Amino acid sequence: MMFRSFCLATCAATLALGGCTATVARDAPQTAAAPVAVSEQPAKNVILFIGDGMGISTVTAARIYAGQKQGQTGEEYVLPFENFDHVALVKTYNSNAQVPDSAGTASAMNTGVKTNIGMLGYGPGATLGDCASGKGNEVPLVSEEARDKGKALGIVSTARITHATPAAVYARSVSRNWEGDSEIPEDQRGLGCMDIARQLVETPFDVALGGGSAAFFGEGKGGRRLEAGADLPGEWTAKTGGTFATSMDEMTAAPAGKPLLGLFSPSHMTFTADRTPESTEPTLTDMTAAAVGRLRGDPQGYYLMVESGRIDHGHHAGQAGYALEEAVEFARAIQWAIDNTDPEETLILVTADHSHVFTMAGYPRRGNDILGLVVPPAGGGEDGDTGEGPSLAADGKPYTTLGYGNGPGAIKPGGREMPETGVAAHQQAAIPTGSETHGGEDVALYANGPGAQNVRGVMEQNLIYDVIRKAFGWAD
Repeated sequence: MMFRSFCLATCAATLALGGCTATVARDAPQTAAAPVAVSEQPAKNVILFIGDGMGISTVTAARIYAGQKQGQTGEEYVLPFENFDHVALVKTYNSNAQVPDSAGTASAMNTGVKTNIGMLGYGPGATLGDCASGKGNEVPLVSEEARDKGKALGIVSTARITHATPAAVYARSVSRNWEGDSEIPEDQRGLGCMDIARQLVETPFDVALGGGSAAFFGEGKGGRRLEAGADLPGEWTAKTGGTFATSMDEMTAAPAGKPLLGLFSPSHMTFTADRTPESTEPTLTDMTAAAVGRLRGDPQGYYLMVESGRIDHGHHAGQAGYALEEAVEFARAIQWAIDNTDPEETLILVTADHSHVFTMAGYPRRGNDILGLVVPPAGGGEDGDTGEGPSLAADGKPYTTLGYGNGPGAIKPGGREMPETGVAAHQQAAIPTGSETHGGEDVALYANGPGAQNVRGVMEQNLIYDVIRKAFGWAD
C-alpha cells in the first residue's frame, strides 16, 4: 500500500487540527479519516493511544475546542478517532478502588488483569509498597509476548517515561512511585525489587521517548539516583549501541537500525500551552512520527504505546485549557498515525485510562467559547436568561461552561470570586482539594484496523489486552 509522504501527512494533520482557517461549511462535519473494512488477517502492528484522563467530557470539550481553533462553532467538529466504526465503553475501576489511578488501569490494559491502585505488573494478591509480596503475583505483559514473537517495541509519553502509564508497558513494581532507586524506602531496598528507570534500560525496547531524565542520573548529572555518578543512559548506550537523545534535533539525527532512548526533560515534558518557538523538546506528534518511522521497518511488526500524559496533569491543576491543548495535540498525533500506517495491517486503539471530575454545564449557546462564560442562546435559554449577556448564578455572578467537582479552584468560604476564562484559567470547583481527582465513570475505546471488531458494547478494561492479543493472532 502506498503511504502518503511525511510532509503531506503533516500538512493534512495541521489543516485538520491546527489553528488554520476552516475550509468547510460551519455546520458540516469535519472528516479526518475514512473508516476501512476490518481485515480478516492478523494485525502486523498495534498502536495503543492512551489519553491520560481523557474521559468523555474531555473528548466532547476537546472536539469543540479543536473546531473553534479553526473558526468553526465547534460542536460539529469530528476528532480523527471519532470516525472509527468500532467503539465501546470501558469500565475503569481497579480491583480495590471504585475510582482508579493510572497504574492499575494501564496495567489492566497491558496485562489482562485488573489490579490494585498504585500497582504495576502485579496481580491484586500483592500489597502496595511491600516488595516481597510481589513474588508469585507477577502477571504477563503484552510487550514481553510481542518481543518473544519477534516484534519491535515502542513507548512514547509526554509524561516521565517512568510514570505510571508508560511504566505499565515494561515494568513490574509494587509501587508506581518507585521511579528511581532513591524513591524506594530504605526498608524495601535490597529485597530484589528494581526501580522503574532501571527496568526500562534493562528492557530490550526499540524506541522509548518521553520526559523524566532525573530518575536515570545521579546528583553529579542533575538527577536523583542514590549514586552521585549514576548514568543509566550511558550504561544503556554502551550495552546496546543505541542512541540517547535529549532534544528534537538529536532525536531526528539518531541513526536508524539501532534503538533510541529520548529523555527530553528532567520531569514531565512542557505543557503544549507553555511551549515556545525556542523549545528543544519534540511534540507528541514528533515523537509518534519518530517511533513509527523506526518501528515499521521491523519485518515482524511492532507494538507501540503512545500516551498523552499531560491531559491528566492539566485537569489535576484545575486548568481545563491546558488539558484541552494536550488533547488537541493528542488528536494531531493520532491523525499522523492514521495517515502513515496501513489500516489493513495496523490496529489503532484510542482510549483513556480513566476520567476526571470535569463537567460541561449551563445552557450556553451554539458556538459559545468553550473556555468562556456561559452565554445563553439569543432570545433566552432553558433557565429563563434573556440571551443578552452571560448567564448569572444565584450569587449574581457569571459562571463558565467548564468546571470541576473538586480541585484547587474550589469556592472559598467568603463567597465565589469572578471566574477566570481562557487557556490559562483555573476553573472553579465545588469541593476543596489540593489536586482535582479522577472520575469513576466509563471511558470510550475507539478502534480501527484488523481486530477492531472485538471492540464493542461495554467492556472491562482488562479485556483491551485480549483485543490486542486477538488482533495479533495469538488468541481465539
